[in-house]
Amino acid sequence: MTVSILIQAPELMSSTERLVLLDVRWKLGGPPGREEYLAGHLPDAVFVGLDTELAAHGEPQDGRHPLPSIESLQAAARRWGIREGDSVVAYDDSGNLAAARLWWLLRWAGFDDVRLLDGGLTAWVAAGGSLETDDVVPEPGDVTLDGGHQATIDIDDAAAYPGVLLDARAAERYAGEVEPIDPKAGHIPGAVSAPTTDNLDADGRFRPAAELRRRFEALGIRDGVDVAAYCGSGVTAAHEVAALAIAGLDAGLYPGSWSQWSNHDDRPVATGSTP
Repeated sequence: MTVSILIQAPELMSSTERLVLLDVRWKLGGPPGREEYLAGHLPDAVFVGLDTELAAHGEPQDGRHPLPSIESLQAAARRWGIREGDSVVAYDDSGNLAAARLWWLLRWAGFDDVRLLDGGLTAWVAAGGSLETDDVVPEPGDVTLDGGHQATIDIDDAAAYPGVLLDARAAERYAGEVEPIDPKAGHIPGAVSAPTTDNLDADGRFRPAAELRRRFEALGIRDGVDVAAYCGSGVTAAHEVAALAIAGLDAGLYPGSWSQWSNHDDRPVATGSTP
């Protein structure tokens, strides 16, 4: 079964299938999005803590958001109420820049029936959707997960990547002009700047597939060319992977991303607006 990546708000409103709705509001540097969730979320949506449920925690050399173990991810998914045969819809209030992490992780773990609400909370409200303020605690699910279903690369792969390595951070971070959180400013030598925000239109929805395809082709990506993406810590890079998939292009994810690379003194750093 082929499952689409996006679902539109009117389609979600009219759906009669059993859905698990997951609210993944999160911002770099915090605070966690639970307060925003409790101020208003989609009916029956369960809050997901990105820092606590969608990442492991280790040494700085591992990066800020290493992939969680499959055991902890499965426990979290069951806590969210996911059962075998369910459909999952994830959203946030930032163009799915955070929710894409959950989308990618579930697909990495072999759960394919997961979509992103295009435009997130804003699109839902604009379409006339109601909000609730309760803290939803669902009945535990029974889903079984196993990892390795999405391509990943590690720090050594990134150092000698044979295809196009995309840096999904803002252009000024790529260039090394600013660095708000990681120990070094700049980018992985050879990486191409491809800010994640350019995947979205002014309403926070993904650009049409053909438009995304043209964007990535202009960055040197074609069918048959290896592609991988990184960002600060593997969160918004998942959004880049989603955008590439919408455009019909497969891509790997470097989970450690710049937060791992910049914590290794032996790794070179490039600055400026070019690879």
